[in-house]
Amino acid sequence: MAAVAAEMTTVPLFDRYLVREILRISAIVLVLVVGVYLAVDFFEKVDNFLEKGVPLDRALAYFAYKLPFIVAQVMPLCLLLAATVTFGLMNKHNEVLALRAGGIGTGRLMRPMLALGVLSAIFLFFLSEAVVPPTMDRANRIWLGEVRQKAMLVSRQQDIWIKGVRSIIFIRHYHSPSRTAYGLTVNRFDEDFRLIERLDAETGHYRDGQWRLAGVMVQRREPDAVEMAVSFQEEMVVPLDMAPEDLSPAAREGSEMSFAELRRHAERVAAEGYDAGAYRVDLQAKLAFPVICLILAVIGAGIGLHRLTHGGLALAVAIGLGLAFLYWIFFSFCLSLGYGEMLPPVVAAWAGNLLFGCIAGVVILATD
Repeated sequence: MAAVAAEMTTVPLFDRYLVREILRISAIVLVLVVGVYLAVDFFEKVDNFLEKGVPLDRALAYFAYKLPFIVAQVMPLCLLLAATVTFGLMNKHNEVLALRAGGIGTGRLMRPMLALGVLSAIFLFFLSEAVVPPTMDRANRIWLGEVRQKAMLVSRQQDIWIKGVRSIIFIRHYHSPSRTAYGLTVNRFDEDFRLIERLDAETGHYRDGQWRLAGVMVQRREPDAVEMAVSFQEEMVVPLDMAPEDLSPAAREGSEMSFAELRRHAERVAAEGYDAGAYRVDLQAKLAFPVICLILAVIGAGIGLHRLTHGGLALAVAIGLGLAFLYWIFFSFCLSLGYGEMLPPVVAAWAGNLLFGCIAGVVILATD
């Protein structure tokens, strides 16, 4: 009975100690990573602020508004590093060996880590939902309106007009990550500003420096002709007086919209007869990304508990960073396949979590 009571007293103390250490190291890593990110971003853009004469308070406001977005992006990495360092130090100092000798196995060691990972995922989801969209919208308005000095549209992401060289281009919707325009109309004029050609396309994709239009109706007026000849093309490459960089200021990024706003927009695009697959990928990504907090936390703890930590903590941290980097690459790659309709939205967004969830299981099993 005394041994059971001692264990019941020791375990909560251990949980509190472990959570406190992980949160402390997470905060240190977060400050360092965010500081480096802001420093790089500042030196990259300070010339633009100075050139346009933007006041210092507005420049500082821009970086302050970007802060929640940066925290949301690096939070899973910070949790992984904190778990790796915390368990790695305990393992290196033989504290893990002592706990296991006292009957506390890997499953019991991982319990507070799992709870912290779940809470971090929930926090990251609500941060991305409630804080990031409005702050990123304000940051983009400062950058585009005061630095780039581009006119901000009243209704962004709809009814985009571009005036080119003897052409006027209309776009109903534009999806920045996939570089896809929906409901695209191109009007071309002669030197006397008479309409000589009109192209109506269901979609336009920017690939390899060219615009590829799909589902195109071509209306072209030949010289001295009264009526316009009509033809249809399934796909055609068309030189247009615009680039994705020209359209981005008029399109709200997914980071500027909450899950509910993005879902309503996807439904509106689908109701208008356009393919909303790219927006469905973004919707699934908003749900999938916070879960990586839990997965990377488990991976970090598993790496810290592994015997390789005795050979040097730096090696364990390097392995953790490498796995986190591979996750970003794989996650982005799968999203690109989803935007290209080569993977269903659910698979594109969740494949990274599924793969690295399996890796987390393997890492934990390897600690026994």
